[in-house]
Amino acid sequence: MIDVRQQALACLLIDNPWKKASQTRLLYENVLQQGMSINRDEFTVPDIPGRPEKPLLVPFKDLPRRRNSQKTGQATLIHAISHIEFNAINLALDAAARFSDMPEAYYADWLRVAYEEAHHFLLLDEHLQTMGFSYGDFPAHDGMWEMAQRTHHDPLTRMALVPRVLEARGLDVTPGMMKKLTFSGDHRAVEILTLILEEEVGHVKVGTDWFNYLCDQRGLDPYDTFKMLLSTYFNGEIRGPFHTEARLDAGFTTAEMDLLESQAVYKKKATN
Repeated sequence: MIDVRQQALACLLIDNPWKKASQTRLLYENVLQQGMSINRDEFTVPDIPGRPEKPLLVPFKDLPRRRNSQKTGQATLIHAISHIEFNAINLALDAAARFSDMPEAYYADWLRVAYEEAHHFLLLDEHLQTMGFSYGDFPAHDGMWEMAQRTHHDPLTRMALVPRVLEARGLDVTPGMMKKLTFSGDHRAVEILTLILEEEVGHVKVGTDWFNYLCDQRGLDPYDTFKMLLSTYFNGEIRGPFHTEARLDAGFTTAEMDLLESQAVYKKKATN
């Protein structure tokens, strides 16, 4: 039996991205073969996961603008997506390691998500290397992990805001990226993003399912709770437009989609 929280923590602490990805995939495969045990003890999970010295992490506003050159422009785009997937590995591992009082299915879900995110990262980095680059070659931002740190205290808040806001944004923007890459002739990248989009719907749904579970456990209304958390953590500023079909498949309700639309200030600014 695999002690899933301790082993998730061990993977989380690995600095080398490729070793982290391979060990994360091995962890889930071992759980499938050997079963899991859940250590309910409280133990320290660091605020910062294991990660390499590069990429250089800078504020989002300081990222260099991606150019339209066929080589560097596409490489920086693929690198940016690779960075998101690397963060997603850490986020899934952290969700499994940090919170000690969840049902067994919760840990199974997040280890599967980590396994799939690791696969995404490896596919993207392999493709990036065909362009003459590798993960770490371009600067990146740390927005996803900053929100993870702000939600370390509560699994309900984590489920509401990381999978259902930050990671769900990938559902919205991936079709547009696929269109650009198709136009540029990068068919391999489109294949990878097609897989990622399909599996990310499931990942966001995992967040939705456990958010709803925790709301039910605490006697909270999911819609009102989500609305309150958006107001508290995002000041009513949510990026649109939204891939409504994908979000509905990921468990969002039509009322929640209406709420997001009402707060999509970037969308409104863009159309003025």
